[in-house]
Amino acid sequence: MVGKKIGGRTYYYLAESARVDGKPRVVTQRYLGTADEIARAVPGGEPASASYRTYGDVAAVWATLSRLDFVRRVDDVVRAKPSLGLTLAVAVLHRATAPETPIGPWWAAGAAADLVRPRLSTVAGLWRALERLTPDRIAGIEETVATAVLATLDDHAALAVDVPQFAAFAPADCTLPSACRGVLAGAGLRVTRDGAIPLASRLYRRDDGTAPTFAALTGELGPATLVFHAGQAAQLDLGSRSGFVGSLPLTDHPELLTQPASARKRVDPERFAGLTALDTHAVVDGVRRRVILTHSATLHAAQSRAFADELATATRELDGLAEALAAGTHRGDRAQVHAEIGRVTRGRRIERVLTAVLSGNRPGEIRVERRIDAAALARLDDEFFGKQVLVTDRDWPVAEVVTAYRARTHLESTFRWLTGPAVTGPTPRWEWTRQRIAAHGLVSVLAATVTHLMRREADRAGMNLSVRELLDQLAGIGELVLRYPSTGGRPRTRRLPTERDPAQQALYQLFQLQGR
Repeated sequence: MVGKKIGGRTYYYLAESARVDGKPRVVTQRYLGTADEIARAVPGGEPASASYRTYGDVAAVWATLSRLDFVRRVDDVVRAKPSLGLTLAVAVLHRATAPETPIGPWWAAGAAADLVRPRLSTVAGLWRALERLTPDRIAGIEETVATAVLATLDDHAALAVDVPQFAAFAPADCTLPSACRGVLAGAGLRVTRDGAIPLASRLYRRDDGTAPTFAALTGELGPATLVFHAGQAAQLDLGSRSGFVGSLPLTDHPELLTQPASARKRVDPERFAGLTALDTHAVVDGVRRRVILTHSATLHAAQSRAFADELATATRELDGLAEALAAGTHRGDRAQVHAEIGRVTRGRRIERVLTAVLSGNRPGEIRVERRIDAAALARLDDEFFGKQVLVTDRDWPVAEVVTAYRARTHLESTFRWLTGPAVTGPTPRWEWTRQRIAAHGLVSVLAATVTHLMRREADRAGMNLSVRELLDQLAGIGELVLRYPSTGGRPRTRRLPTERDPAQQALYQLFQLQGR
């Protein structure tokens, strides 16, 4: 809160600052009034101080944890003194709402300390306390939380998904994590088909040659429909496997790519705007399988823009090479020029539309003329952009097949955000032992469980948001904290909610924050 003195009177504003072009700037400002006006609006006299903080995200996540009876369930599994349930709940709350902020400042300045009941006396040593989580306890915690999640769902079908880029754990004293030798972790997950809510996890190392095969990993997760992407298809024998949804390389089925747009039907305009699909069959690994050719208008536009940028870069480089050859500043021989052209046009799709013709044989006489094949560019745009070929042995509606396949994308996006703090340890010279990685992994997986459950609830209420978008919207719900002078007892505090836009109001009601 800032005060501005105008005509001898001080007027107060709620201001939010952010860095703009590397410099701190006030980006939003809301008028509150004079001290007298604030005092009249809030009974109890004039406050001694005031501050603004977000609370919608913290309140909504804590409400979801409470609804799952998280603390009691964990304590029933762990049966340890002192309680680990509350400690783990606070770790999950922090990971879900402030993954880029150290837990100490977050607890001291945020709303969590006022919301959590019973209240932790301090968060110091929280990660040390979680070192008591043995593999058996971790498995038991995941199982009991999964039971609570499934009790809220009608659809208990599960998917098995691999997230190879789960986290990178580097030493805490590493100033440049990318240059430090740490631990690269992947995660196999069993998640709900409805909402991609994690139910169980299996962490593995990717940097020591012991990573399990994709098939072996998913086999450890229990009964579930296997979800894979085109790069993993070669690792699987789809001819003999059952229970899967995945994608195939587009070039494996050129006959599908040339099907006219009129052969595709809209999938579900409310859930998948601009998505059409052709539901048919094709031979995959020697067996006739159900395949679905999808076309996304959004993906098409994105791929078209990306390819246009790639093509523009390649043509600029070829034009620069041609100018250097013509000016005599490039005097390489024909083999050298040919190699440089190959470097510029390398890439299957660029090579389809961009060619370079060499003339001359001796250095100084060699020339390059580049050509763009407009017909090939049109075919590329029509046959490839925006398309995926999905394969499955499930008889689910097309919309459910697409939903299952996209679970992997949602999870990868969530973990890119949630596992950022795992890059470095919470204390100086933090050594990433197997147990500590397991504890951090559990916290991240449980944070994904809670936030994906929240995302599913928002989706059912008509708000199609990613986890990050949902938490950002909730974080916009704030409160003004007014602190009054002590009259002999403890200083009094009063909280005023700030204004909410329609989307925030809908989330405020959805997660029942009125009783805050």
